[in-house]
Amino acid sequence: MTPWRVNDPSDLARAEHHIQELVSAIVSIAENHSLETILDQVVQTACNLVDARYGALGVIATGQILERFITVGLTPEEIERIGPLPVGHGVLGLLIRDPKPIRMHELGKHPDSYGFPPGHPPMKSFLGVPIRVSGQVLGNLYLTEKKGGGDFTEADEEVVVSLAAAAGVAVANARLFAQSERREQWLEASMEVGSGVSARTANPGDIIVQQALTVPGWALAGVGFPADDGTRLRVSALGGELAGQLALPAIALHSPLLSQLWDEEEPIVLEDASGFLGAKIAAALGPLLLTPLCPQEGPKGVLFLGRKRDAGPLAGIDPQMSGIFCTHAALALDAAHGQRLREELVLFEDRDRIARDLHDVVIQRLFAAGLSLQSLRRYTTETAVQDRITAVAADLDETIRQLRDTIYSLKPAGSGDLLSSRILQTVQNAMKSMPFSPRVRMDGGVDGAVPERVAGHLLAVLTEALSNAIRHAGASSIDVAVTVREAEEGKPGSLELLVEDNGSGINGDTRSSGLANIEKRAVLLGGIMELASGPDLGTQVRWRVPLA
Repeated sequence: MTPWRVNDPSDLARAEHHIQELVSAIVSIAENHSLETILDQVVQTACNLVDARYGALGVIATGQILERFITVGLTPEEIERIGPLPVGHGVLGLLIRDPKPIRMHELGKHPDSYGFPPGHPPMKSFLGVPIRVSGQVLGNLYLTEKKGGGDFTEADEEVVVSLAAAAGVAVANARLFAQSERREQWLEASMEVGSGVSARTANPGDIIVQQALTVPGWALAGVGFPADDGTRLRVSALGGELAGQLALPAIALHSPLLSQLWDEEEPIVLEDASGFLGAKIAAALGPLLLTPLCPQEGPKGVLFLGRKRDAGPLAGIDPQMSGIFCTHAALALDAAHGQRLREELVLFEDRDRIARDLHDVVIQRLFAAGLSLQSLRRYTTETAVQDRITAVAADLDETIRQLRDTIYSLKPAGSGDLLSSRILQTVQNAMKSMPFSPRVRMDGGVDGAVPERVAGHLLAVLTEALSNAIRHAGASSIDVAVTVREAEEGKPGSLELLVEDNGSGINGDTRSSGLANIEKRAVLLGGIMELASGPDLGTQVRWRVPLA
């Protein structure tokens, strides 16, 4: 930097004053961690140091445009009259394209000048200085209209260059501090969403949205999952200041955007949200952040987050941290799913125990009491007594029937519409009259990958296969396995049901009647049924259909 030259001794006091102001400003800026405060302070200090009537600081975004424009000297009324703030065209773009200090005598006469919009105050003298850190230009200082009507001097330029150097370091530090603080906010939200979702959560999406909104700056947050019809996205939870303005358009599940989101499992930033959320709310939103929500069990979903249009750009770490947040949310959904299944299995086991107790103790005693009551008939010939014995015996029979119906109609709490729960319920219903329980195994994304149309056929086939094993095979052991295989290159995903028993095998009559429907359902869905049976081998029914 060239030393300041003092041509007139009277300027010495002013130079010393400027140096003191500059040092004080640098110290004050360095002590601050708030980026907004630092930016305001830099512009105001620059104006004071060189006697500029107006000042501005433009922060450069990706694409070489100004993402933020902080002004000093303009009244709120003037700013409103001027209209949209500049983004870096005209003279302001000179420093973006060629980041070197520049001074002008007449701003409006420069070849790159766009002129001033209506309502803009007159500005002549101009001084522009880039703000750098480690060779990277973070923004530019723009100063105009030197008080007293003169031009900005070389000394003015040197003062502002020194201020810009200090400001660059302070801005970089403030950004690092803000980034660290935001990362901490995201991590805290991730921990909370991981512990907030449980098997008893009525709508996990509400918890996910609630925790996402604890990270400051979001005006809209929502969670979407596939709708029951399997063709569109359904928003299951919504929150934020702008949530009341949202009228979600029909979004096809197989749209290129969602396909990319779920195939790549990486966040996507939409500069224009109208294609996803509709034009009405997009007008109030800035960039929209879409993050995939991909639990191992259950359908894939999406978390969408948006800021107000005038709230500035997304923080640089938002896409990365939203991905970590959704990973925690997905793990919580899987944990809740597993907990729900364990609770259902416990309930099923409890129901089996109660059923055994009722059958072996209570119902047997009632049955014995009924037989003893019937034996009293031979001790009396009175018609009224005989009728009374018949009526009481009938009441006992009805009580036994109601006990059986009551215990077999018990439903596991929280089963909802999950296919895994419906499979377990189907097995329990089919086996309620048997003295043993089958072994059930489910592999793959049973609850998320099987369309409802295929699920209906699966449950019907399972019921028929169990019925054949119970009625015709005389089995004492049954194994049920449901497996979902993901799509591979050139091959669609598939669903396989395997029902094995250790019974005596299936004869020809049973093959032609009981299993014909199973085979028809497989063919209807473009799949196959395979049957293996023998006196010493038991029976194995394998039903496999594609999921494309």
